[in-house]
Amino acid sequence: MVARTREALARQGFGVLTEIDVAATLKAKIGAEISPYLILGACNPSLAYEALQLEDKVGTMLPCNVVVRDAGGGRTEVAAIDPVASMSAIPNPMLKKQAAIVADKLAAVVADL
Repeated sequence: MVARTREALARQGFGVLTEIDVAATLKAKIGAEISPYLILGACNPSLAYEALQLEDKVGTMLPCNVVVRDAGGGRTEVAAIDPVASMSAIPNPMLKKQAAIVADKLAAVVADL
């Protein structure tokens, strides 16, 4: 499912900048065991550039996190951040419009899976 998620992200113009294996990290750092849980830090370069032009501190909220996790019973869940909700912390109406575009693209990624 990770490969399919990467492909769906690419179809919407996103690349994966970071990949965090949460299960492996928790195991290594504190000995805790959880089901497979991966965070992909996705970025659409064009939209990120436009957002940075609107708000120079928006980088604190980039990249967009997409989670691929074992949901049990042979199922995998893919979930993405809601950029509209996260960008609401910045009082910039133009940024909110930009966040809505990103939200639509991330929703299309999830729907594509």
